[in-house]
Amino acid sequence: MNAAEEETENFVEAEEIQGVPNLSTVTQNTTNEKDDERILEEEEDGTSFAIDSLQNDPQYEDCNYGKGKWVMDNRRPLYSGFGCKRWLSGSWSCRLTQRTNFAYENLRWQPKDCDLEEFQPSKFLTRMQDKTLAFVGDSLGRQQFQSLMCMISGGEEETQNVEDVGIEYGLVTPEGSTHPHGYAYRFISTNTTILYYWSSTLCDTQPIDATNPDSEVAMHLDQPPKFLQKYLHKIHVLVLNTGHHWNRGKLKANRWVMHVNGVPSIDKDLAMIWRAKNFTVHSVVSWVNSQLPKHSNLKVFFRTISPRHFVGGDWDTGGSCNNTTPMSVGKEIIDEGSNDLCAASAVKGTAIKLLDITALSQLRDEAHLSRFRITANPGGVQDCLHWCLPGVPDTWNEILSAQI
Repeated sequence: MNAAEEETENFVEAEEIQGVPNLSTVTQNTTNEKDDERILEEEEDGTSFAIDSLQNDPQYEDCNYGKGKWVMDNRRPLYSGFGCKRWLSGSWSCRLTQRTNFAYENLRWQPKDCDLEEFQPSKFLTRMQDKTLAFVGDSLGRQQFQSLMCMISGGEEETQNVEDVGIEYGLVTPEGSTHPHGYAYRFISTNTTILYYWSSTLCDTQPIDATNPDSEVAMHLDQPPKFLQKYLHKIHVLVLNTGHHWNRGKLKANRWVMHVNGVPSIDKDLAMIWRAKNFTVHSVVSWVNSQLPKHSNLKVFFRTISPRHFVGGDWDTGGSCNNTTPMSVGKEIIDEGSNDLCAASAVKGTAIKLLDITALSQLRDEAHLSRFRITANPGGVQDCLHWCLPGVPDTWNEILSAQI
């Protein structure tokens, strides 16, 4: 099974939690959604860096890539939504759906006080020669992974230059499952590995009774995913994300039981979902930061939350994102700080860097999957969480590349 073979995304009942702030610092009014994360994806789910002359330029060292505006650029997109079929899920390729307006593909993010380095696949692979880049998170992390694979390959169907190395990272299909917990591919020419591992909450989860398939699952809020504990030494660039799975609906569906210090949590504060999420984000950041002295060549980024754009209701009450025309041109983000306060506070004082994409993505309500599907979806639930690809996650990767 390849990275593009996933089940259809759907949504389940969720509880309102804190964490998606309003953008009060946008210079022109934009639609502010509720401060919640109630939409859920179905989810499956020792070398040193060569810094080129561009990265030594002070403007790139000091640039706040989160400040800026979207501008039209007819050189976009960076790859074709009709191609890249080995990496790109069909349900996320809006070119294959009934959608007819694709102007969203032609926007480029322009930082306010500097330029964003143009993404060049060969340059990126050279910079990442003999290294591994890992995305660990939910389906928005998987979208970022698929986006980067398409950006590197230019949307072409790479076959000779790319090999599946999932087995090296334990990414094989478990018995009784239809897909693995992630994917890992290596670009042979530069020995560059790009991988994605599914961990929607960034904490370790283990069945309480391994012999019982219906067992409750211990959700160890203070322990990182076992995957990170086992394979961190093989990773050179790590990108973490979480957010949209922290709700009562998902806890109930997965039979998750919160644990701290190896036992069920009785902390009333952690019974509030948004506080449990914040506790976990701080915990995993603290753990990874504590490992950095052992892995001097590791760079770690925490990607801020990707916003949702439901209007007139939520996912299960007729909420929609019907706008298909870019409305963000000319609107500027001017705030110095991040709008994801949880992620920003977690990385403060650590060596973990913030990949801040929340505010710039909030401007792009027209770029979601919306009501469009490969097959007819009359009266169906709209997806105002995931993005069309090519699209907004490509910009996340451009900023990531510039920060590496």
